[in-house]
Amino acid sequence: MVQAPGRVLIIAGSDSGGGAGLQGDLKTVTMLGGYGATAVTAVTVQNTLGVTGVHPIPLDLIEAQARAVLDDIGADAIKTGMLGDVDVVERVARILDTVRDIPAVIDPVMIAKGGHPLLADRAIGAVRSLMIPRAALLTPNAPEAAALTGLSVETLDDQRRAGEALLKLGARAVLMKGGHVAGDLLIDLLMTPDGETGFETPRLETRHTHGTGCTLASACATGLAQGMTLTSAVARAWAYVQEAIAHAPGLGAGHGPLDHGWSLRNRP
Repeated sequence: MVQAPGRVLIIAGSDSGGGAGLQGDLKTVTMLGGYGATAVTAVTVQNTLGVTGVHPIPLDLIEAQARAVLDDIGADAIKTGMLGDVDVVERVARILDTVRDIPAVIDPVMIAKGGHPLLADRAIGAVRSLMIPRAALLTPNAPEAAALTGLSVETLDDQRRAGEALLKLGARAVLMKGGHVAGDLLIDLLMTPDGETGFETPRLETRHTHGTGCTLASACATGLAQGMTLTSAVARAWAYVQEAIAHAPGLGAGHGPLDHGWSLRNRP
């Protein structure tokens, strides 16, 4: 039998523009050699200029999708993205509780790149109490971490304090993303109870960053699904995203997508 490539169940919203959401996730998982399956939580109407519509998927259908995948294909990691409201958060937490042996990468998606809210304000508490304790890895950006902790996240030290607070809330590991923190260097911190690992690079001045959070989280999930250590999975994911940003195809008039297939077009 051929060895499984690392199965990732993606529980997230659909992005009609293809750069983020489950479309960006599936591209990422595939490019890193994994196998992606999905449970769609919402259908969004969006392009690089922003989100103009959101259509939630019924709760029972979300769960039925996830169960169909888990009962047949199975999963080696689960990645969650856009959940939308309290009811979906509660249902997804229930799904995760049925497969506690599968590591979950939780991306607490709250706002689209163009500013459209993707998580109801009253659902932030549900993410805090239900999703964070179920996270093998939590991947918040600075505004998300601030919303979840009540702390200001504007500096590297702030990132560290927020990460520590999120670990205390029950996450087994936190990847504190620094894209929204001012400075010439972009610094992300992988934090665990045993210490931290920093990833830094000169900041790229580009508007083509749509889907970076989704891509990073799904890349991390792929590494975990393939049996990599947490640090190795994050390091590979981080490098993949930096190259995808650097090779962005320049599509659209707004926040353009990354090039998820950059490695195919940049082989010797």
